[in-house]
Amino acid sequence: MSKRRQKVLVLYLSNSALDSRVKGWSFYDGTGQSNPTTGDSDTPPYETGVAALQDGWRVLQFPQLIPPYPNMEYTTSFQMYEFIFEKLEEIDG
Repeated sequence: MSKRRQKVLVLYLSNSALDSRVKGWSFYDGTGQSNPTTGDSDTPPYETGVAALQDGWRVLQFPQLIPPYPNMEYTTSFQMYEFIFEKLEEIDG
């Protein structure tokens, strides 16, 4: 019996457009087929968010386009332009 498991890809892009350059990323594998860690590669998994879409990833969340609070634009906070993607894969039970 096969089961579906989720993979999650977080891409930080240069701006709010999906076709902008990837400048940071995190990857989580719910299938158990790999155990990626932060900083284990100098090369992003995709050049752009559109490239991830073309490889079968689905967008779950688009970034907030305004700062969380007025006049807080220059304080340390979340990374802007964070896109969250998922891919569901079949695994053997």
